[in-house]
Amino acid sequence: MTATTAAETPATPGDGSGDALLIVNNLIMHFQVTQGIIFQRKVGVVHAVDDVSFEIKPGETLGLVGESGCGKSTTGRAILQLYSPTSGEVIFQGKDLTKLDSGDMRRMRRHLQIIFQDPYASLNPRMTVGNIISEPMQIHNLVAKNERSQRVQELLQTVGLNPYFASRYPHEFSGGERQRIGIARALVANPDFIVADEPVSALDVSIQAQIVNLLENLQEQFGLTYLFIAHDLSVVKHISDRVAVMYLGKIVEMAGSNELYADPLHPYTKALLSAVPIPDPLVEKGRERIILTGDVPSPINPPCGCRFRTRCAYVMNVCKQIDPHFADQGGGHFVACHLYPGSGA
Repeated sequence: MTATTAAETPATPGDGSGDALLIVNNLIMHFQVTQGIIFQRKVGVVHAVDDVSFEIKPGETLGLVGESGCGKSTTGRAILQLYSPTSGEVIFQGKDLTKLDSGDMRRMRRHLQIIFQDPYASLNPRMTVGNIISEPMQIHNLVAKNERSQRVQELLQTVGLNPYFASRYPHEFSGGERQRIGIARALVANPDFIVADEPVSALDVSIQAQIVNLLENLQEQFGLTYLFIAHDLSVVKHISDRVAVMYLGKIVEMAGSNELYADPLHPYTKALLSAVPIPDPLVEKGRERIILTGDVPSPINPPCGCRFRTRCAYVMNVCKQIDPHFADQGGGHFVACHLYPGSGA
């Protein structure tokens, strides 16, 4: 991705069709590190998200993967303005969310929802399921008061729960059932875009497939668009149209799901995919496990040049000096690596 001036529109890795529902341009999210109890002073900056750009078309699912702490969840929350980005643009339905005031953003929130990772912490234990799901109806004035109970029951049925569960409290449900309640809450306002922030990572393996299938069915039924954040690469492949790989605050590779899994380009992506369990070892017996050396550098003091160079087996001198740009290697397969043409300065 080439550098741009303020007057230019940054290039975003997509299909170039220009009909994107969401466009993220040069998103940066930094957190200040302070020291002291009374007189706090700035001692550093956490580079959680650094210059991230992508677009998502209506009805598409973009998977976002990477190691813990790489900035996946922060990216999703910054898009929804749960965090105020340090800089960059988040353009949703033609409006830059970063420039909206609190009133306009409040009205826009009905179109953007989130499914949280932890189904236990994301539901208020003092509220009944019916009150949890109906709360957005009241906030956005979506449904008449005398019709809210019926709407709650319809949503519970939609996510595969008994409609009479509305009078129960969250502690009376299993993890998978709680996540279904969280999904029902996200659907209340008839959103266009949902950030699914590792929605299955806290669930049993036997339940994960059910939740993923539910999300796919809901997407087809309601025309939803997802940013699907996850650790499990096999789950991401199953549900995503395209996949973006993130490392230490930056997206290093992005491609169609089948293309990325069949022909990964970035050394980090290759290492991640080599760690995916093999369902049938006889079929993939020739696959080599790539073991990365060292730990992920601190986001407070990321390496200069390519951030992956401290763990890369193919590091070159240019990697230590120049941060590689996104470059299209054909067919919308983007990679930021000096091993490939177009990534240099």
